[in-house]
Amino acid sequence: MSTEAVEGTPNASDEKPYCIKGDIETSTREAETDENVVLQNEREIASHVISVVDDPSLNPWTFRAFFIGLGLSAFGGSLAQIYYFKPQTVNVSLMFLGIISYVIGLAMETFIPRHGLLRYLNPGPFNKKENAFIIIMASAAANSALATEVLAVQRLYYNITPNAGSSIFLLFSSQLLGYGIGGLMRGILLYPSKMLYPGVLPLLSMLDAFYRDGIAARRRLKVFYCVFTAVFIWEIFPEWVFPLLTGLSIFCLVAPGNATVSRVFGGSNGNEGLGLLSLCFDWQYISSNAGNPMAIPLRAQVLSSFIGYVLCMFVFIAIFYNNIWKSQNFPFLAQLLFYENGTVYDQTLIMNSNYEVDPTLVAEQGLPFYAGTWIVNLLSMNLGLAATFTHLLLWNKDDLSAAWTWINMDTLRSWRANFDWKFWKHSGEREVPANTEDLDPHYREMLKYPDAPNSWYFLTFVLSFIVGLVVIYKTNSTLPWWGFVIAVLLATVSILFFGALSAITGLSLSIRTEETLVQMIAGYLHNGRPMANMFFVLYSYNTVSQALLLLRDLKIAQYAKLPPRAAFIAQIIGTLLGAVLNYVLMNSIIDNEREILLSVQGTNIWSGQQPQSYNSQAIAWGGLAHELFSSGQRYQWVPLSYLIGLVAPLPFWIIHRYWPRLRMDYYYIPIICYYIGALSAGINSSVVSYYIVSFLCQWWLRTRYPRWFVEYNYLVGAALDGGTQVMVFILSFAVQGATGKAHLIPEWWGADQSGNYDRCLSL
Repeated sequence: MSTEAVEGTPNASDEKPYCIKGDIETSTREAETDENVVLQNEREIASHVISVVDDPSLNPWTFRAFFIGLGLSAFGGSLAQIYYFKPQTVNVSLMFLGIISYVIGLAMETFIPRHGLLRYLNPGPFNKKENAFIIIMASAAANSALATEVLAVQRLYYNITPNAGSSIFLLFSSQLLGYGIGGLMRGILLYPSKMLYPGVLPLLSMLDAFYRDGIAARRRLKVFYCVFTAVFIWEIFPEWVFPLLTGLSIFCLVAPGNATVSRVFGGSNGNEGLGLLSLCFDWQYISSNAGNPMAIPLRAQVLSSFIGYVLCMFVFIAIFYNNIWKSQNFPFLAQLLFYENGTVYDQTLIMNSNYEVDPTLVAEQGLPFYAGTWIVNLLSMNLGLAATFTHLLLWNKDDLSAAWTWINMDTLRSWRANFDWKFWKHSGEREVPANTEDLDPHYREMLKYPDAPNSWYFLTFVLSFIVGLVVIYKTNSTLPWWGFVIAVLLATVSILFFGALSAITGLSLSIRTEETLVQMIAGYLHNGRPMANMFFVLYSYNTVSQALLLLRDLKIAQYAKLPPRAAFIAQIIGTLLGAVLNYVLMNSIIDNEREILLSVQGTNIWSGQQPQSYNSQAIAWGGLAHELFSSGQRYQWVPLSYLIGLVAPLPFWIIHRYWPRLRMDYYYIPIICYYIGALSAGINSSVVSYYIVSFLCQWWLRTRYPRWFVEYNYLVGAALDGGTQVMVFILSFAVQGATGKAHLIPEWWGADQSGNYDRCLSL
């Protein structure tokens, strides 16, 4: 493909005729040249959008890379843990890490002399593989480990303080268990072209722009800087000066005092309404809706999630206005437990002195209620989770079959014969097939580097498993060994299916959605034991979450041609460093701010809302699952929805087999099901803007101006994400209260600080 880019906006010479006939994703006319190819599948996207060329001479093993990587890991891990106990969350994103590491690396290359001891900090030009190495290390550290949440709840609500050794090993085992399992599934969930990981494409497109040479590369870099600067400045307006731009609704402006209008058309504030026909001009919310709309494939966005969103609006309105589950007694959108009269349920009144749910106290208080829309959310999550298994077995069986076809006596005998316990001596050399044409082009380039062999990942899994078994008893978890084993088995199956769905579509139905499922299962297995529920969630949900993060970062390494062993080392170092920092800061904050963290409101500096929520959910699911969700109970359809979800993909698959021209293969049923409840929380004004951008980029631009799409689509998406995230990070500290005191813009028509920003009625 030619590297010459088209300047500015698309012109007439790029335009291709199109027609919605048969396949809506493709042009009706064959491309005359490679430059005008309409990208139609994962392999074409990966090979045209991201550079396949590798330079083996680039060295990621530099002191500079470790220096910056460790520094950003310490920064990200510390910040994540501090803001776990803040009323406002600040996230350190991949794009933010990519830009900051590039700026620091470039500064070190420019200003540090290359002689004496300083040469280790500046061995030469800062290269792409160093940048990828730093991003992977820092991203592994830049989150608050779920184990610290468990430990915080134990200290705050159960007066249990496990010793430091047990706590550190709890963190290590829970963070690395998913790495071991995910690493063993690399052949299925990483190497094939089918596993595209669309969410990382803007990042890799940005790295290509940073490090390519030539006129076309400089032109692309100029476009990146221009878009980055423009959105960086623009975000000041919706984020601070003019927050009405977060959700502009004509209906709210016309009828600001109407409750129904607020529920249906409002959406600029959290839990306000459905945001129907609202327009959002804040890229932070547009891209956080379901990922960057310029990167997620069309089939996953418009043909699946959009259908789910439309159904969501109809279902939510029907549930509320028909007063199903007494919905009108409670807020339209809410995630809390309520008494029947609509007041918030006090869960402390149903627990005995051992923090176990007491049936007598439950009888006195009455069973709690959920908002009707939240029950729909639980139903839709269960539908989507169950449908994932059936959908992928029907449509992607060949892609996943390697996960079970190895289970035969010949394979097991071969493993036994070739087993070598001296894992440290494994060369990592891989056999290169005689015919490499079928291999993913990026993976083919990676075959020249020694692999991080399966034995490394298997050892990571075994050690984490053994340590996990020990620490659940040393930390008074009340989770029995068999519960721990079930949690790990559940996580293993989930990694395969939800990892595949996330890798193919870029839309993650990972176990964060499945956290409710895990809590429900734990509630039935360990009824009346909230702490066991928390540990069960830790070793199931967190294991899947970590596995998906590992696979995503390994895909970044594959696209950037970072040697596998460098990626493995970066991930392990970042994870362990982040876990230690999480633990130290968690203890320090609890020691100094315990009373504030236990209070309902907290302060504008510290808040215990997240451990409070985690503990409350554990009590609700761990103590009341039978009473609320069993057959014949109020919310019996929540668990029954799993059975419906298992069969939901079947009609679409059968129709496609007999009437393929109807293109039922275009629909991801799990995503449709999941998005039926997607508007149950948060700011919903960005939905329309999200789909406008996705349709313009992933259909109109891709089919009408394919050359412009290849050169600029993902790069512009990266610039929009990068500029937005840097400005949001700055504003979080400067004016939005991240340092303790917020400095909101004085109230005016475009900034209604006393109500909803879109001028809809506050309910």
